Amino acid sequence: MRRLGLDRIWWMVTPGNPLKDTRGLAPLAARIAAAKVLAHHPRIDVTGVEAELRTRYTHDTIAVLLRRCPGVHFVWIMGADNLRGFHRWQKWRDIARLVPIAVVDRVGPSLYASAGTAAQALARFRVPEVSASTLPGRRPPAWVFLHGLKSPLSSTALRALRRRA
Repeated sequence: MRRLGLDRIWWMVTPGNPLKDTRGLAPLAARIAAAKVLAHHPRIDVTGVEAELRTRYTHDTIAVLLRRCPGVHFVWIMGADNLRGFHRWQKWRDIARLVPIAVVDRVGPSLYASAGTAAQALARFRVPEVSASTLPGRRPPAWVFLHGLKSPLSSTALRALRRRA
């Protein structure tokens, strides 16, 4: 939040990722509650807005939010593991044209994320990390890769723990 100069973060808990097997996925309300415990910050709003909007794809969610919130400077934040497979997302190029993107370094896949299809296609729009705070005011496409402390938490790992319990 600080490095990007953001006022708030909306942590959007998805009803289900179209690119992943959602069998064994905890109910949305339980995942929202768990995310609130993890976030525990007054300027991080955990929300199930995609379920409320009845959108399935990120592009559609962002398009609705931009229409409903004119004047808000949104930044899409995702882990480096998502950048690696971003080219598989529906309308990924359009997402990059709608909002600036911040990619957060993650354990493991981050090493290969910048070599991925989407990162290479968007390479000329990459903002230097030292300019990350300018991202919200930039016209898309624009993206930054943020390095720093890495959390080992992932939704996949949390699901695996839940299955073992």
